[in-house]
Amino acid sequence: MDDGRITLEAGRAERSVWLMKCPPVVSRSWQSSASSAYASTSNPVVAKVVLSLDPLKPDDSSLQFKMEMAQTNSGNTPKSYTLNMFKDFVPMCVFSESNQGKFSLEGKVEHKFDMELHSENFGDYGKLCRERTNKAMTKTRQVQVIDNDHGSLMRPLPGMVGLVPSGSKDKRKPMPTKGSDAKRTRRDRGELENIIFKLFERQPNWALKQLVQETDQPEQFLKEILNDLCIYNKRGPNQGTHELKPEYKRTTEEVNTT
Repeated sequence: MDDGRITLEAGRAERSVWLMKCPPVVSRSWQSSASSAYASTSNPVVAKVVLSLDPLKPDDSSLQFKMEMAQTNSGNTPKSYTLNMFKDFVPMCVFSESNQGKFSLEGKVEHKFDMELHSENFGDYGKLCRERTNKAMTKTRQVQVIDNDHGSLMRPLPGMVGLVPSGSKDKRKPMPTKGSDAKRTRRDRGELENIIFKLFERQPNWALKQLVQETDQPEQFLKEILNDLCIYNKRGPNQGTHELKPEYKRTTEEVNTT
């Protein structure tokens, strides 16, 4: 260690090791069981593997592995799993590091397994999924009390709903009315049409916001009249503007001529 080299303990290098991929619910159950049983024994039993085989078949095709959990934290946690064994995988070894920084070679991976829920536990697994979904959909509401110089105020935590006392200065202010259409008074339709015609004498194309400012009329009321008098340009160089319909253009030109 002093000269930069690391010592690797290889006394168990030839030991056969199984590599197994397990669901998170199984991993959490094992960690909980191991921590609770550690006080009574240094080697707690978290599960057992049941091996079934057909003695009339000499090859390994009849081998079947089943795992039974020793205990679970929830009544709906599945207890039985089928272990699907694979032999065709890249050769691997297992290494470990102790709390003192010691490295060891624990063995070679002989078999690789994938855990699959056993058919007899489909009902329990369905209940577990529903419990997990309901828990994720449950929204908890909390109220945080903050003391300051002006007394005790109840304020909601971020994303939560809280209460504010009636005497507090932090009462919710009324939302301002969107836009200023409420202040505008409708003109007589004939009078407004004459104003619009005069505006289009000044220039052939107008945007809706410009016409609202020029006429000082409610936007919706102005839209209704523009739909009768004008064409809205959806494309081209004058996109987004209104222009008079051809029949009204002729009328205004005739009035200007006379």
